[in-house]
Amino acid sequence: MNDIVNQDSSSENQAKIIYILYLVGLVFGLTGIVGVVMAYINRAEAPEWLQSHYQFQIRTFWIGLLYLVTGFLLAIVLIGYLLLLFWVVWLIVRCVKGMQFLDKKEAHPNPTGWFF
Repeated sequence: MNDIVNQDSSSENQAKIIYILYLVGLVFGLTGIVGVVMAYINRAEAPEWLQSHYQFQIRTFWIGLLYLVTGFLLAIVLIGYLLLLFWVVWLIVRCVKGMQFLDKKEAHPNPTGWFF
């Protein structure tokens, strides 16, 4: 029983670290890649409620990458800067909301959503 609790706690800490890596990635960039790799590795062995967080984190990375690439491409016509600003706000809100559900030990209610 104690091993299960320790494993859940460890996996929960891993999920929190991934959210933090995404936020640090706004400054350092590559930590987001480390975070998505960790999410893929930990997803299979996590409890069901944590699997929703890992799915949410994986989708956050890939959707965010799409926003980021599109924003850089559209920066030539200046509208891309607005998209990049949206991406920053979007990422912060998703990570904060994800950590709130994680702290309550609740599954993420919409892990496949595109927005917040």
